[in-house]
Amino acid sequence: MANDAKKIRFAPNGAIYVAPAGPGTTPPTTLGVDATPPTGYKALGYVDEGGVTLTPSIETQPVNAWQSATAVLYNVTSASFSVKATLQETNEVTTELFWGAEWVEQTPAGTWRLDLASTPDLKEISLVVDWNEGSIRSRCVIPRAMISDRGAIQLSRTENGKYELTIEALDSNGNLGYVLTNDDIVATP
Repeated sequence: MANDAKKIRFAPNGAIYVAPAGPGTTPPTTLGVDATPPTGYKALGYVDEGGVTLTPSIETQPVNAWQSATAVLYNVTSASFSVKATLQETNEVTTELFWGAEWVEQTPAGTWRLDLASTPDLKEISLVVDWNEGSIRSRCVIPRAMISDRGAIQLSRTENGKYELTIEALDSNGNLGYVLTNDDIVATP
């Protein structure tokens, strides 16, 4: 049925979770429940009110033929999937992800140092983005990803610190990731 207002969706609530990619991390294959991190994943905390942006994209090249004035098909030359969010919590997981380094305790105890390398070691992560509207839940899982861009941190008297990140999916056995939902969007025969 077309023009069904009950099918308009919002994402008033959600969460982002991260884990190291690779052995020891099993990406979830079920929907999340009540903001509980998937096994082995850690929550990144509050995201600013702009929410999370999921961007699947492809680049194509037209295939032209002598018999037609228009392309007869399109060939995919590249595909990508990115997740962009501005994190608001200053915690160990968020800051290590943003800076691309780990905190190391110094002397005296209670002092921590994070070294910013001139040639950063980009680590692979696994990412899960959950969102829901009431009982309708959705989950995007990216088994392998890397940080592709970081925004500036503005230190201000009137606005909280924010960590803007763009995360790009990497190939994982021919897939960039997958989406799970309990929404009734698929027509039943």
